[in-house]
Formats: sequence, C-alpha cells, structure tokens
Amino acid sequence: MIKINWAEFKSFKRHSNKQGDNFEILLDFLKSYYNMTSPKEMFETMFYDDTAQLMLEKRDLKSAEALEKHLFRHFDEL
Repeated sequence: MIKINWAEFKSFKRHSNKQGDNFEILLDFLKSYYNMTSPKEMFETMFYDDTAQLMLEKRDLKSAEALEKHLFRHFDEL
C-alpha cells in the first residue's frame, strides 16, 4: 500500500496549473508522482489516507468505480 507523501504533494501543487481544487491536483499527483493509472489503485491509496478519504467523502465517491466515473467525466470535459 502506498502512503501519500503530503510534503511532495505540496511541492507538486505549487507547480500545478490546476489552482484551487486540491482533489484534482491530488489525482494528478498520484498519476505523476506514483505513476498510478488504475482507478482502483488510486481509490485504495486515497481510502487508507485520512486526508484523502475526506476528499473522497466530500465528493461522495465511495468506490473505485465511482472514482473511475469521476475521472472519465473530467476527461470528457477536456
């Protein structure tokens, strides 16, 4: 199980072009820093981290499938 490195996240966030939405920045961070491509792996990593879990709950994302739908919804908006 990967533990989110919040110090590295803060550094990543400073250089992110997505200002304001920490959840979207966290998703980019997981993809970039940890080379995560699987929504299941992303969800599990976030689920076992207290801060990331709050982000999931705020968006009512209760499963890897819900996160996958969220990811594809944002992909379609691009």
